[in-house]
Amino acid sequence: MNLLLALLSGLIFGIGLIAGGMTNPLKIQNFLDLFGTWDPSLGFVMSGAIAVGVFAFAAAKRRERSWTGEHIELPTNRTIDTRLILGGVLFGAGWGLGGFCPGPALVAMSSGVSSALYFIIAMLAGMVIHDRWLQR
Repeated sequence: MNLLLALLSGLIFGIGLIAGGMTNPLKIQNFLDLFGTWDPSLGFVMSGAIAVGVFAFAAAKRRERSWTGEHIELPTNRTIDTRLILGGVLFGAGWGLGGFCPGPALVAMSSGVSSALYFIIAMLAGMVIHDRWLQR
């Protein structure tokens, strides 16, 4: 049952990413190009996702277990520190340069977009470098 719910959730998420244009790097780059070919439509997609997330997290806070019976652990750290800011800057730079963030890149790669594969390779390399850096 857990695998079925995971599959269904992933399919719904992937379809939403495709429908919202999040798997199209040009659309992402146009959204981020405020002084050029700005396309504000992704702002509506993100606003809708935030609205859903607000209600989902509010419901999760009132529960101890998920629908599958697993324990729910929500983040408790509210500290804004250098690591958080630097991580946000690096994420934003990767998003702007590559036109992808991790979820849409996986969806785009599965539909044959070769630039998504390059993004995922770079993302995985960054994760390895990060882990090695923390081990020092």
